[in-house]
Amino acid sequence: MQIPMVDLGIQYRALQKDIDCAISEVLETTQFILGPQGRAFEQEMAEYLGVKHAIGVASGTDALHLALRAAGLGQGDEIITTTFTFIATAEAIAYVGATPVFVDIDPQTFNIDLLQVEQAITSKTKAILPVHLFGQPADLASLKVLCDARKLLLIEDCAQSCGARYADRMTGAWGDLGCYSFFPSKNLGCFGDGGLIATDNDTLAEEIRVLRNHGSRERYHHEIIGVNSRLDDLQAAVLRVKLQYLDRFNQQRRDNAHLYSRLLSELGIDVPFEDGKGIHVYHQYTILTDKREAIQAALAGAGVASAIYYPIPLHRQKVFLDVCREVSLPVSEQSAERVLSLPIYPELTRPQIEQVVEVIAGSL
Repeated sequence: MQIPMVDLGIQYRALQKDIDCAISEVLETTQFILGPQGRAFEQEMAEYLGVKHAIGVASGTDALHLALRAAGLGQGDEIITTTFTFIATAEAIAYVGATPVFVDIDPQTFNIDLLQVEQAITSKTKAILPVHLFGQPADLASLKVLCDARKLLLIEDCAQSCGARYADRMTGAWGDLGCYSFFPSKNLGCFGDGGLIATDNDTLAEEIRVLRNHGSRERYHHEIIGVNSRLDDLQAAVLRVKLQYLDRFNQQRRDNAHLYSRLLSELGIDVPFEDGKGIHVYHQYTILTDKREAIQAALAGAGVASAIYYPIPLHRQKVFLDVCREVSLPVSEQSAERVLSLPIYPELTRPQIEQVVEVIAGSL
């Protein structure tokens, strides 16, 4: 039985009638950019997240970039973030001319290490940018206290945590800005690229709306140099359908993850740790193992997909060596040698999970 990392086809077939109808409605109205579907999705997302503003943009990377631009961050500013994440987080910092300051991660949650964040703050620090990696919220309460005390912006990278909750609020609703990706494989994914920025700040929201639309409030009147980054109505229509099922899908991910953990724990595998401070939505199910090559080879031989997120921490990437040459972040470096992500998606079945575990058991 072939088992992919994520099966987008099975989800489409389950929602096909509603999705096809939504797409057809956009095609009939021919309102493709900044139209009614986009506006409706923004309103529904704002309500879902519990924020005043949700602004659709063209990708998760654009969400980070425009959030930083709107916040006025740039040359000479330092932004503290995690080294153990996808490069888009740090790319966005570089786009605005600021300097990424990479810190290490907690060895259990893979999220940013709060003690190291505090130690990294300098007079140039203007913001902290945590990533809710693999779907587990970072320690937002502590980060919020720290940012308020030091007068720093808190900008959340929620690309992997859509639908995750920390205490009484969603991820993305704690910081000054929350940035989302709707890449197809995400917990809430569209049929192409898409992103969104959440905020309670009226001024920041207005600035983002201007920036995403060529720096224009009024057609053909341009106040600043902006970009072309609008979430199109076809993607918004798909997302509106899927949003209705997001909580159910996330619970199915959690159920599947917990089944994995029960079975793999019996094999002595280091399974994902939930710190209990937030609701982990398992965008990825990631184990730690010293036998990664053997396990991956066995899985591949059995037709089971697996992936390594991430093989090279950002402070070791060639593009950042000029600012990170002397940096040592051992937890991230060691994790990069041991992490392995297994198939995880809402429609994954118990027999499929048992097959994955059986293959892993046979490889040990």
